[in-house]
Amino acid sequence: MARNTQVAADHNAPPITRILAEFAANHPSRGWSDAVDHEAHRTFLNWLGCAVGAAKHEAVEAALAAVRELQPAPQATLLGRADKVDMASAAMLNGISSHTFDFDDTHLKTIIHPAGPVASALLALAEHTGASGRAVIDALVLGIDVACRLGNTVYPDHYDRGWHITGTTGMLGAAAGCARLLGLDAERTAMALGIAASQPVGLREQFGTMTKPFHPGGAARAGLMAALMAKHGYTASPKALEAPRGWAQVVSPKHAWNEVTDELGERFEISFNSYKPFACGIVIHPSIDACVQLRERGIAPGQVERIELKVHSLVLELTGKKEPADGLQGKFSVYHGCAAGLIFGRAAEEEFADDIVTRADVVALRRKVVATVDDGIDEASADVTAVLVDGRREHVFVEHAIGSLQRPMSDADLERKFHGLSDALLGAQRSNELLKACWTLGDAQDVHGLTTLARP
Repeated sequence: MARNTQVAADHNAPPITRILAEFAANHPSRGWSDAVDHEAHRTFLNWLGCAVGAAKHEAVEAALAAVRELQPAPQATLLGRADKVDMASAAMLNGISSHTFDFDDTHLKTIIHPAGPVASALLALAEHTGASGRAVIDALVLGIDVACRLGNTVYPDHYDRGWHITGTTGMLGAAAGCARLLGLDAERTAMALGIAASQPVGLREQFGTMTKPFHPGGAARAGLMAALMAKHGYTASPKALEAPRGWAQVVSPKHAWNEVTDELGERFEISFNSYKPFACGIVIHPSIDACVQLRERGIAPGQVERIELKVHSLVLELTGKKEPADGLQGKFSVYHGCAAGLIFGRAAEEEFADDIVTRADVVALRRKVVATVDDGIDEASADVTAVLVDGRREHVFVEHAIGSLQRPMSDADLERKFHGLSDALLGAQRSNELLKACWTLGDAQDVHGLTTLARP
């Protein structure tokens, strides 16, 4: 028997689909400060380095094998590889690659990784259409603004329900950015947002598996396809985001509509982007940072009887895997993060390799980590005490980890990170040339020089 369960809804929501469509379609080119424009280039550079670095990962190989069964036309580049595929598949695969190491950018207010869906879709489309670098940067700023403002609207309730917010907002940011790159008017941009709104991608249950990086990849493909469909006249509800049974009200009990409209066109969410020095979930970073500091004080693993770790409950909810079986699971183990920080003094991708995660001395040290919940500690902080075998106690409290907005990575830090990801695949000289192409993208006639450099 059919049922019509009544669920409370806001029937007087502002027309945010139209508002965001008009913003994405009509905001002037480079209608923001030089600081915002520079942050867009930093975001693009960091995203591209992450995508190149993971280009040969088994998750990318498996996804590419599936794409090849579809016999795709060679329209767009796969970063870090000689392959070309159709632009929708390139958007998906570059999105997967960019998130596989969990080393990408983070909008800390929402824990969205915005570049994965948006930049992956834009670069594939721009390569096929011949769009200018300036058009790509404009679309990146606007697409990320759409994704993150909508994330602000529903976070944290949406995330708490189990949605992976990168994928469930990313298809909307990608749709807005691609609509901008295609030159769609506000009406067709609204249709692109509406088509994308029916394609939220990602459940948190998938964290620690190959399917987590599929979320930004799937969102990139969905957003690109939504914009292409709208270009050709495909229609959707003009209230797809705000309607009682629209995206925001279905995926979250919270819908702070003002987060979409407050200072729209004046404050850009890309300004609040951050970049990871450690290749794992952002909530582990304060704990790793603290253990790196313990190592810098001269504490050696053999001196440690136990590590007392106090963190916010979200940290253990997301990264409480005590016995990770491989590298992907290790990225969701605060226990492994602490061990890596103390043993190696870093936690780049190499420290999350399968053989490191299962190495005897690493396993032994992480088993000495005793984690407890203290919700008086912010989720971006960590309280760590090393209890030594001689009875001494060494304490470190990290309020804001390196890489946060309060302790940001510099341009030079990002370049070192880029080389660490790219050199093994492209070589140092070619990586340098690719870095320059990223920094000057806004001045480029098209993206073909950049994508050529990104292929071995």
